Amino acid sequence: MKFFTKLAVAAGVAALLSSAAYADSLKGKTIGFSQIGSESGWRAAETSVTKQQAEKRGINLKFADAQQKQENQIKAIRGFIAQGVDAILVAPVVSTGWDAVLGEAKDAKIPVILLDRGVDASQDLYLTSVASDQVKEGKVAGDWLVKTVGDKKCNVVELQGTVGSTPAINRKKGFEEAIKGHDNIKIVRSQTGDFTRSKGKEVMEGFIKAEDGGKNICAMYAHNDDMAVGGIQAIKDAGLKPGKDVLVVSVDAVPDIFKAMVAGEANATVELTPNMAGPAFDALDAYWTSKKAPEKFIITESKLYTPNDNPQKVYDEKKGLGY
Repeated sequence: MKFFTKLAVAAGVAALLSSAAYADSLKGKTIGFSQIGSESGWRAAETSVTKQQAEKRGINLKFADAQQKQENQIKAIRGFIAQGVDAILVAPVVSTGWDAVLGEAKDAKIPVILLDRGVDASQDLYLTSVASDQVKEGKVAGDWLVKTVGDKKCNVVELQGTVGSTPAINRKKGFEEAIKGHDNIKIVRSQTGDFTRSKGKEVMEGFIKAEDGGKNICAMYAHNDDMAVGGIQAIKDAGLKPGKDVLVVSVDAVPDIFKAMVAGEANATVELTPNMAGPAFDALDAYWTSKKAPEKFIITESKLYTPNDNPQKVYDEKKGLGY
């Protein structure tokens, strides 16, 4: 799949599309939202923020939790189509297998917007995609590690996201791009933790046992913060100090990773904003008013946070967002 070919900063796009000219087109609209589930704190925040954004705009939001199963998402989308909703938001659990149901939505003239993940399907099957540049997220994490360890030998263990999901594919790709050419840094073990805290802990426990009680591990790279938090617990249980004996870098910037930073147990995280719905609703607003299709890819910022960024303050700012 060609990943985001045209970049746009979401904040700027949102500001541009939120003008008074588009103020009323969303009021009273019914929009379906097929959410992956609640596998992580970030996912819960995205759901909470989406509901807040819909209420703010007077949208009747129909919510469906897929519980991490694509078949549940497809069933929900078909249900939305049967109900005649005005638009559909979907955060796809995996990247493949969407052509048929998205085609059905297109035939019904219901615009579909992808949130935070991409699909391997023809671009004419969805109106736009609001997401981060997931390759960049992985690269930002990898660049931080390269800069931090310098010439020191560093064996990395990787907690991957859900197999087949675009974040797992792209965050791995970006990280590998960043460490390429730095022969002192090697990914020695890599396994899916399914984006969950419990599985992240379980997989990290296995990595530690396989690597001389963790003594051979320099850093843990997790595709999301929840797996990182689980991994941190596994490191502590093994009698090691996360953040010192094992460096911890991950993606999402959820409140709990900032608590870990305050405790000296995490070193870096790359932010994934939970507000994907705001730019999505603004794009729909503009589309219905002007009849002009928005940019195909609306990209959010990938900001790096470290303990130098006042993690306690960031935690306090984020904890009320539904994580």
